[in-house]
Amino acid sequence: MICETIEEFAQAVPGFTALAGLDFGEKTIGIAISDRIGAVATPLETIRRKKFTLDAERLFEITKAREIGGLVLGLPRNMDGSEGPRCQKTRAFARNLEKLTELPITFWDERLSTVAAERALLEADTSRKRRAEVIDHVAASYILQGALDRMRHMKDG
Repeated sequence: MICETIEEFAQAVPGFTALAGLDFGEKTIGIAISDRIGAVATPLETIRRKKFTLDAERLFEITKAREIGGLVLGLPRNMDGSEGPRCQKTRAFARNLEKLTELPITFWDERLSTVAAERALLEADTSRKRRAEVIDHVAASYILQGALDRMRHMKDG
């Protein structure tokens, strides 16, 4: 089920289950996971994309092993907020996933998540080679953390 709003998604996700954040790119899918209380997103791994069925198979291995209750996909909007071809590809990926899983799926505006991840890795004095290896799942953690913070704020507010 694709939830167009974070509020709809929050209602659909079972309580006390971890979530997965995905940074869907041309060549890779960065994956981050949360703790069960939805407080902290942690970078997990990057899937090197091959073809949809293999990518989805690996993703679902992770969701099953980690008992994931929902998926948050970064939506790469343009800086003016409009949606271009990359958003369309991300939405198509979500629709394909939706056919294979009962997990609720939502989108989170990922503008600047890769920039923030890159900055954090530079501040941590990470080598260029290592940054290239981890940037996608670190970006996924920024995407997921944004959604977690919003969902926590909804509960508090």
